[in-house]
Amino acid sequence: MNLGPSGHADTFTRNHLPPFEEWPELDLEGFEYPDYLNAAVELTDRMVEKGFGDHTALIGNGRRRTYKELTDWTNRLARTLVEDYDIKPGNRILIRSANNPAMIACWLAATKAGAVVVNTMPMLRAGELMKIIDKAEVSMALCDTRLMDELIAVAKESPFLTQVIGFDGTANHDAELDRAALDKPVHFEAVKTGRDDVALLGFTSGSTGVPKATMHFHRDMLIIADAYAKEVLHVTPEDVFVGSPPIAFTFGLGGLAIFPLRFGAAATLLETASPPKMVEIIQTYKATICFTAPTAYRAMLAAIDEGADLSSLRIAVSAGETLPAPVFEEWTRKTGKPILDGIGSTEMLHVFISNHLGDSRPGCTGRPLAGYTAKIVDEAMNEVSRGTIGRLAVKGPIGCRYLADARQKDYVRDGWNLTGDAFFQDGDGYFHFAARSDDIIVSAGYNIAGPEVEAALLKHEAVAECAVIGVPDEARGMIVQAHVVLNDRSTASEAMAKLLQEYVKTIIAPYKYPRSIVFTDALPKTESGKIQRFRLKQSTGA
Repeated sequence: MNLGPSGHADTFTRNHLPPFEEWPELDLEGFEYPDYLNAAVELTDRMVEKGFGDHTALIGNGRRRTYKELTDWTNRLARTLVEDYDIKPGNRILIRSANNPAMIACWLAATKAGAVVVNTMPMLRAGELMKIIDKAEVSMALCDTRLMDELIAVAKESPFLTQVIGFDGTANHDAELDRAALDKPVHFEAVKTGRDDVALLGFTSGSTGVPKATMHFHRDMLIIADAYAKEVLHVTPEDVFVGSPPIAFTFGLGGLAIFPLRFGAAATLLETASPPKMVEIIQTYKATICFTAPTAYRAMLAAIDEGADLSSLRIAVSAGETLPAPVFEEWTRKTGKPILDGIGSTEMLHVFISNHLGDSRPGCTGRPLAGYTAKIVDEAMNEVSRGTIGRLAVKGPIGCRYLADARQKDYVRDGWNLTGDAFFQDGDGYFHFAARSDDIIVSAGYNIAGPEVEAALLKHEAVAECAVIGVPDEARGMIVQAHVVLNDRSTASEAMAKLLQEYVKTIIAPYKYPRSIVFTDALPKTESGKIQRFRLKQSTGA
């Protein structure tokens, strides 16, 4: 495979791409872009040229910003990065912020300046940031002034981080970067990056040890919109997006920035995207597309029962956790609108298998998007029969390219991306999630998928949330343990545990029932709402 021309002066990322023989096979048919492409220009300046200048682009910090305002803002910032801070094309810039318009503006500006962006979450601490910065050899960090301390600590120790520049996350322009940009001209000649230049380093979340960084090109930024957002969401300029995933995650970057901006729609940005806050935003701004986790949708269903008006939503996208069939069915019944499950990964940048409008099934992940192919394989990469649980393998226009990492060979085999998920394919060819490959519970010789047990428990009216893990057992090797949050916490008892165990036996094969039930007030979750089962395992010594 030959890479296209590059606009990078700093060639660090291209120099650290995996050898071509370790790349996944890429199918780029239908995703043709010019040799030189700057994704940020396509999402801002180009949209103004297309006549969207007066359309709302971003909603946040109590105000709306049009595409013209966003374009001018990002051009000033980009000019500042180049003229005042000597940023060169290909330099890595880390951004640290919660979801707000200023973070989006910094990401776009850095991309226009030809930098390679590393978006990070506010919850990361100095030690975690240090690993990211040193692996990517990050020289500059742009940081919400409310979150500076951890990065300042890193700068004192890292041999790479030389500049930590504050920006005003409240968008009042009261910080060093904002003040420097205020007097800059609104015109900026964006760096002529190549479509195959790295635009983003996506670091995997929740891992231990040395983090993995996936390198995504400028063309990849547009492919996810031209594939998923176009095919599944049918985005129009009238759409208003809302959601909870952090922009630091590629899922959030797509759903709350790239997708709306690619099609002239608007994105609402919430620093604290709790279910009540999302309900408020949906009602206030008549949001039409929502991205959040199943647990949040359960809370929103309760809000509907209390009189909340979510009728403006036309699509709910579920992420972070597999969508339990009871949530699918209740949402569909109460709203009359689709809720779409799917699967994506940092390595694949965004969703590659999804349910579709008019073709959505409960408890099912869906079909591959156009341009993607998927299959279920065994350990030897042989395709297994329909209905058999195996490893999910996928390929398409985007794939895993780790930054200088021997683990590339684990994720990519024979040209296929192995996502680390256990799936099966039904007789109609639809894909169904079973578990993360390392979350299959082997008990007395039986393979038990935790999400299947969770889905059974969630059908019971007493259960608000649950998470299933495997714990050691002398007789059976492992047993299924369910951590359960009850709707009425006061009903937690041995009798309730027995009731739920017997109930599960009526829903799925009896050998799968949770032999241990732990009642809890809350489940540990990531900032995006994903349940952290590894923390449950740590607490139980599993």
